Amino acid sequence: MPASTNAPRPDRDNQELRLVVLLLALALGLLVTSAVVYVALVHPSTAEPLAVGAGVLGALTGAGGLIARVLRHWR
Repeated sequence: MPASTNAPRPDRDNQELRLVVLLLALALGLLVTSAVVYVALVHPSTAEPLAVGAGVLGALTGAGGLIARVLRHWR
């Protein structure tokens, strides 16, 4: 029996857009990280506050990812 022609096909454009957005986010993250490292090297007194901010940002990112997974699984 032939496959149904009415079945929806996966949207390839959506996957390509996700990849581009992911790569742009990665590039932005690397730029921000390098800027923070540079500032910490030039002004050593800012190293501790920057480390605390990076820790908080990492925790928020992890929590956001966990919430997104739970919501995706629940839906």
